[in-house]
Amino acid sequence: MLVLAFDTATAAVTVALYEWTPGEGVRCRGAVEEARTRKHTELLVPAVAGVLADAGAVPGDLSALVVGTGPGPYTGLRVGLATARAMGDALRVPVHGVCSLDVIAWASGRDAPFAVATDARRKEVYWARYASAAVRTAGPAVGPPADVRAGVPDGLPVIGEGAALYPEVLGGTGDGFAPLLPSAAALAELAIVRLSGRKGPDLTAPEPLYLRRPDAKEPGPRKKVTPA
Repeated sequence: MLVLAFDTATAAVTVALYEWTPGEGVRCRGAVEEARTRKHTELLVPAVAGVLADAGAVPGDLSALVVGTGPGPYTGLRVGLATARAMGDALRVPVHGVCSLDVIAWASGRDAPFAVATDARRKEVYWARYASAAVRTAGPAVGPPADVRAGVPDGLPVIGEGAALYPEVLGGTGDGFAPLLPSAAALAELAIVRLSGRKGPDLTAPEPLYLRRPDAKEPGPRKKVTPA
């Protein structure tokens, strides 16, 4: 099984190609991380092509696609999800979605309660709470950082970029925030775990978790101007 994974729910573009062979396990065939960029449209497709080429694979070799569904900004999510759907239709392979906060949680490997928070701008975070790396208990949601801690003990660890941005509210220091962003490597591993019949976060339809309306709005009717 050859799985292509990518996520565009944050400022980064991340792509990974993983292979699973029964009896032999999972191995990474290639990965690329384009961090701290909002050029999702310009970078995603070349990154996918580069990962496949470096692995000596072609799109027709793929068994499945998996894409991060956010929550995240409208434009970034649209790029990743539209690309995944188009490739899935063209190649006639299944396309699965995973909440991007679940990907960060999975990569953490934690086995005790914690929360994940990413940057939602406007002095807010996208967040979810977890019983362990594989079990989400609340969210995803968007709101001020204080919402992450509402109704839970003050000592709850919070990881992710949002925690690093608001340590005065969410606590923690240094490496305690890691991983900061979703990784396509973790996304691919998570998908293979579920597709091979083992337990883990749910795979979903490739539908976006926007949680907010887009900032852009259709223009209203023109105002009438009365003659002077």
